[in-house]
Formats: sequence, structure tokens, C-alpha cells
Amino acid sequence: MSGGPDLHDVQGLIARGYGNLPAASFILIGFDDRGAGRSWLAAVAAAVTPADERPDRRAVNVAVTSSGLRKLGLETATLFSNEFADGMTTAHRRRILGDVDDNAPERWDWGGPTTREVDAVLLVYARNEPGLAELAREHAPGPGLSLIARLGTSDLAGREPFGFRDGISQPLLEGLSKKGRPETTLRFGEFVLGYPNEYGRYTDRPILESAADPARILPLEPTSGRPDLGRNGTYLVFRQLSQDVQGFWRFLDGATKRPDGSPDPVRRARLAAKMVGRWPGGAPLALTPADDDPALAEANDFAYFHDDRRGIRCPIGAHIRRANPRDSLDPSPGTTSSWAINRRHRILRRGREYGTPLTPDQAVAGDGGSLSDDERGLHFICLNGNIARQFDFLNDTWLNNPKFAGLYDDADPLVGQSKPYGATFTIPSDPLRERVGGMPRFVSVRGGAYFFLPGIAAARYLAGLGGTP
Repeated sequence: MSGGPDLHDVQGLIARGYGNLPAASFILIGFDDRGAGRSWLAAVAAAVTPADERPDRRAVNVAVTSSGLRKLGLETATLFSNEFADGMTTAHRRRILGDVDDNAPERWDWGGPTTREVDAVLLVYARNEPGLAELAREHAPGPGLSLIARLGTSDLAGREPFGFRDGISQPLLEGLSKKGRPETTLRFGEFVLGYPNEYGRYTDRPILESAADPARILPLEPTSGRPDLGRNGTYLVFRQLSQDVQGFWRFLDGATKRPDGSPDPVRRARLAAKMVGRWPGGAPLALTPADDDPALAEANDFAYFHDDRRGIRCPIGAHIRRANPRDSLDPSPGTTSSWAINRRHRILRRGREYGTPLTPDQAVAGDGGSLSDDERGLHFICLNGNIARQFDFLNDTWLNNPKFAGLYDDADPLVGQSKPYGATFTIPSDPLRERVGGMPRFVSVRGGAYFFLPGIAAARYLAGLGGTP
């Protein structure tokens, strides 16, 4: 079953991040009663925004965890991937994601083993805060449900809390309106179940027995003719990441002081850009290594191997080079084969920032007033058809790997695991490389979970309309 994607049955979050709807909230729900959970999901499913619509006023999406599916009456262990069924907090997953020590799930505000079990997340978007409040009220959990948390967001004008332009490097999907180079355009099935992925195959997905859908709500898997619960759905990874903005800029300020001890804002900004891989305005170091260039703020059409093999422009360990190595991967860097490997480990990011903005100067001087004590961060949300091959692989093999691409003791300078003696960041340069040591961890995990974002017909089915017990 290939053909064009059935966008009317795909939730809109897959097609767009609703950048025109700056007000957003993510509401975590617990199911205390099966009937109440089904009734709530039925009402939400009727309001879900499909991918073939471009909403200009409001949007609704919904996803459920493995525990949520079980409480709705669906067994998950044999139907869904092990990563989703087991959850984010198993011992193995903690090691992969770096959720240890201060980031251990026992310390989380939500999603951990010591907090209320999260069964669903409602993702709502609107043009303004009054519209968002109205939308949230329409789908508020009633009797038989628990409101676990309402996670608010902030409109930081396209920048994440450290002050860097965000959301630039996103893969393009075949079947959607945007077109791009073949190297950066991915098969629809890489992110949406029921379509061929980058291997030309179908990612494993939940297929039900024929008798499980007497009302014939779900599409049919063509080979077996059985109800296809997975088609047009995907897996949603949600992690609340708290960013220590003051700690970040104060560390960089200390690491770049002049010999007389005075601050050097230019060197500070340069070191920050080296760690990120882009200047704060968005221009990539791979294209403009010496200075920021506003004309390249949205630039994403570049590679590494031929023009920056050693990382002189953009350090090999920089955040964006780890998260998206482009053409620099073995065994044949600089070739289409390298791009092909890269495409098999991409994610679609759909997160939103939270907290108030704080400039680097305010962060260093501590003159943000009451703003200095605010928590800032990112509600990291990404979509992938295969959690293990995409999100988990990216974290374990690229971000947290101290030996990534020939490095020795460097993790990702922004989100990687820190050692007791602090992390190290290496900056290749002529004639001698630079090394920045003793870096603390600037990003902490506050909560997280794996969700299944079903197709719209599947959401209706899960609400009990399919006649499931």
C-alpha cells in the first residue's frame, strides 16, 4: 500500500508545526475510568486537525501512551514497538538517552516512576492566548480523568532560550507541498506508518485481527486484509528540557575572558556559535565561519565533507553537526551513500519554547531582575516512524557518543551527558586545536514519554467506536 499519502487521515502535526499559531499548550491527561477516557478521546478525535488543512485560527492534535492504550482496552506489548510499549524510563533507555544521575526519571516532574502515569497528551494551538484558553476549555478533562499538567509555551520569535534561531534544519517529506534536494527529502513512510520508508520497506506497525473492527473504521492492510491501526499514525517523543541560560552564558563568559580578566563579548559569542554550529541569527558556520550573516539566517543547503572535512569552520562536535551529520558519515563520506545513511536517522521536530527571554548580557550580569529566576526551556517534541532507529539512535550514537566522528572525550556541548569533571568541547583550528573543558550540563530533563499519534480514523477507533471491548 503505497500511493500518495492520505493526508485527510493524518494528524496535522506531521505536516506542519503551526508557526502561524504562536499560542500553544500541551495538556497531560490521566485515564482513571475507561469509559471516560474513551468519551474524551471521541470528542477530541472529532476536532483533530488533519494534515490537508492549513488552520489559521486553531489546531488540535492528540496522542496516547502505552499505558493509555491499555486503559482504553488495547493490549500494546505485542502490537507496538518495544520502545513504545516499554516506555522511556527502563534501565536500557536511561543509558541510551543519558537519563542518569541528576536527570534520572525519579527526579522528573512528570513521566517518571514516582509521578502520576501519563496516558495522553492534548496538543492545542491558537492565534492568541484567549483563543488558546477557549480551546483548552472545550477539551478539558472531566470526571474520570486527571489533569496531570498543563505545559505552557512562550513565543520567543523563532529562537530557543539560549538565544539561537531554531527550527531551521528540518527534513522535507515526499507527498507534502514543499520541495527540496533529493539528499534532504525523505520518504513519507520514514515518519508515517503504512508507507515505504527510506529502506523501501514498511516499518512494523500494529495490525489487528479482522474481528477487532466490526464497524470497519480502520483502513485495511492490503496483503492480509486486516484492520491497520498503525496506518497514518506515528510515534511522538516528548521531553521537557530545562535550559540553564544563566549558567550557559556565564560559563562561556568565563572561558573567553581576556588576559586581564575583562569580558570579551565577541569571543563569547564566537565560542557559543562554535558549540551550536550556527550564529545566533541562524547563519551556519559551514557557510560563514568568521561572522554572522543575516542573509544566511535560513540557510540549510550545505554539506560538510568537501568544504569542511576537519571541522575548521564548524567543529565536528558542534550540536547541529552531531544532530544532522549530512554528508560526513562513513563508510563513504561526501557521497550519496553518506546522505542515504543520514536520511535513515532523521526526526521531525515540532517543539515549543517556554519561559521568558534573557539576553546573554543579562544572563552574565544577573540583571534580569525577577526574570533571572524564571525557568526556561524547550518542550521537545519529535515525530518518527521508528523510535529506536531515529530518536534513540540520534541520542545514543550521535549526541551522547564521546567518540563521535573520531572525537575522543566529547559529548554534545548542549544536551550531551556531562562527566563528574565536566564535559569537553574540541575546536579544530590551525595550527593547534582548542579544547574547552570542565563544562557543566546546561540542559536538564523535567519529564518525558513516548506517545502514539494515531491516524484520525485510528483515534476514533481507540475511542471505542470500533466496537472493541
